[in-house]
Amino acid sequence: MNVQSSKKAVPRSVLRPTHVVTCFLQKGEEEHTRLLLVRRSQQVGSYHGRWAGISGFVEVGVPPEQQAYTEIREETGLAREQVHMLRRGGIVEHVDQDLGRHFYVHPFLFAVNEDESITTDWEATDMRWVDPDTMRNFETVPKLREAYEAALRGEEVQAE
Repeated sequence: MNVQSSKKAVPRSVLRPTHVVTCFLQKGEEEHTRLLLVRRSQQVGSYHGRWAGISGFVEVGVPPEQQAYTEIREETGLAREQVHMLRRGGIVEHVDQDLGRHFYVHPFLFAVNEDESITTDWEATDMRWVDPDTMRNFETVPKLREAYEAALRGEEVQAE
């Protein structure tokens, strides 16, 4: 018996526009670059158990760049002085019919000093420093690889 889903597609005009930042923290030199991936806990709103960068909703009236630093501080314990924004990528869009959201992902690439210690908060159950090429081996949030590539191709950020 062929059972068809009773779910109907939500028209794009009804989807809730949702801006989020995704921060890719890296350490190491070019051929030995490692990215931080965190596994999302059951306490976050969506994509439980999936691997992601450091991410969060962009608050109303807050520029995405500022929100990126806030998420890093809250989720890793790293202060603004302990990271350096390298690149700002173009927006990556993702429509999630089940959540009724049209996500606009603002990707950022940051450098972290080798000796900085990271402690994750309640939003993550695990963290790993991985070779960027192995990202495809993880069950990630939607469009994580595309967001990373957008960050890599993004505008270089000048030292503050």
